[in-house]
Amino acid sequence: MKMFDMLTSEDLKRIKKDPELRIKELENSLSIALEINDKFQRENATLLKNRPLNTMDEVAYRELEAENKNLKKRAQESEGETSIIKAVGANSPEMKESQARIKELENKCREAGRAIIELNFKYEELKTKMKGNNEKHPPVNS
Repeated sequence: MKMFDMLTSEDLKRIKKDPELRIKELENSLSIALEINDKFQRENATLLKNRPLNTMDEVAYRELEAENKNLKKRAQESEGETSIIKAVGANSPEMKESQARIKELENKCREAGRAIIELNFKYEELKTKMKGNNEKHPPVNS
C-alpha cells in the first residue's frame, strides 16, 4: 500500500495548500515516535538488568564470555605477529638485497631505454642520409 492511498482527499488538499505545515506535523510525529522508542529501550534494558538469570542463561552467558575472551586474546596475538612479521620482513637482509637488486635492474632498464632512443635517432639520421644519397645517385639497374 502506498502512502498516498492512505491519505484522504482533505489530507491531500491540506498538503498542497501548506506543505510546510505538513512537514512540521511529520517532524512532530517522528520526534514522538523516537521518544517512545527511547523510553521503551530504557525500560527494556532495565528489565533485562533486573531479571535474574536462570541456570541455563548463566551457563550460556559464561560460555560466551569465555569464548569472547579467547577470541580477543587470539586477535591481539595475531595483530602482534603480523606487526612483527612486517617489521622483520622489511628490515631483513633478504629484503634489503632484493630492494637493492630492484634498484639496480631499474637503472639498467633506464640505460637500455636511453640506448634504444639513441639508436632510433641514429637510424633515422642514417635513413635520411641514405635517402638523400639515393636521390643524388639513383641505383643502376642491370
